[in-house]
Amino acid sequence: MDDEVFEDYDRELELALYREYRDVVSQFQYVIETERRFYLANEVNVVRRDTEHDFYFEITMTDVWVWDIYRADRFVKSVRVLTFKDVNVEELSRRDFHLPEELSLDT
Repeated sequence: MDDEVFEDYDRELELALYREYRDVVSQFQYVIETERRFYLANEVNVVRRDTEHDFYFEITMTDVWVWDIYRADRFVKSVRVLTFKDVNVEELSRRDFHLPEELSLDT
């Protein structure tokens, strides 16, 4: 197959994933970003775990949507992540989420 066909397929998958995100984001309270994944969740707990010479973070989330283009089902009951990298947790406002017009994909 042609490389362009694969690129078009990947672009379509990414666009479908973005549209799904746009449709579900208002159902969640938190956005969680790790070095490997992006999550939406309604409950999140981040705990720093110290070891003898270092530390890591243990993140537990429930009622989760996972930004992963290759997952068949992105809705997950619970997720546990262990990471030595940065973790970003943001609480979404409870108002309805609306994208600015300039970011809208609907034309």
